[in-house]
Amino acid sequence: MDRDLLPHLPIIAAVARRGGFAAAASELGMSASAVSHAVRLVEERLGQPLFARTTRSVALTEAGRSLIGTITPALQDIHERIERIKAVKGRPSGLLRINASRVCLPLALTRVIAAMGERYPEVEVEIFSDERLTDIVAEGFDAGIRIGEMIAQDMVAVRLTPPFRSVIVASPGYIGRFGRPNTLADLSSHNCIGYRLMRSGGLYQWEFVENGRDVAVTVSGQAIVTESHSAIELALAGVGLAYVFEPLVQPEIGSGRLVQLLSDYAVTEAGLFLYFPRRAELAPKLRAFIDTVRHIGRESAAG
Repeated sequence: MDRDLLPHLPIIAAVARRGGFAAAASELGMSASAVSHAVRLVEERLGQPLFARTTRSVALTEAGRSLIGTITPALQDIHERIERIKAVKGRPSGLLRINASRVCLPLALTRVIAAMGERYPEVEVEIFSDERLTDIVAEGFDAGIRIGEMIAQDMVAVRLTPPFRSVIVASPGYIGRFGRPNTLADLSSHNCIGYRLMRSGGLYQWEFVENGRDVAVTVSGQAIVTESHSAIELALAGVGLAYVFEPLVQPEIGSGRLVQLLSDYAVTEAGLFLYFPRRAELAPKLRAFIDTVRHIGRESAAG
């Protein structure tokens, strides 16, 4: 075994995970030149490049992918075992990295993170906002948060929210100018705020239930966004109809700033879930997060 290589393997993994030397240096608290030196040393010892470098990007070579596939599970296992050993003597600690779409913070995470600060002050929670369906293991996240139906079956899932509906909303001003849609067919004559799907690049079809059947409707309009908060802002400005999760707009509906439309066709979503690979919950920091989620759930049920 080449012992001189071992200290540099976590650096190689960080460059692969972050997609660049500067980002890896920031994560590791090192200089970019030190990261570059460590990568170059490993490449020289192995006799082949691990990364293909351009002025704009850094990508793994075939040899790099092979090495990362070998060392990532081992490094993760070492990290988890060290954390469990540390937790025996004290409280859970360390950085907990969670990949979540932006809507997860107001819908599920704000109370949990606030409670984590009180219950486990030595755990630092990083929320990486991401609208894609990211491979959380390959990109170095401890867990992810998505709607239940979007989670791979080989993941462990912990419920964060009850089921909720996806609804159409518009401002009173828009309705005053263009009227209300009364059927799904009427959506074709309205300015609908579209969603661009990050992975495929296509436009999201709005989903409904009509006469007990699931229906997907292709909509069009003058504005396209990639996440719900932008759609809500545009709807409040009177731009058009927005299709959003109901809990996100309950205050605006209650105050009259937005009006809910076509309620009879609304589809019920499974709700948000925290998900992670099997055995990952053995890490004390993730176990602490799950315990906090369940504690808040019990408080809400009792209240």
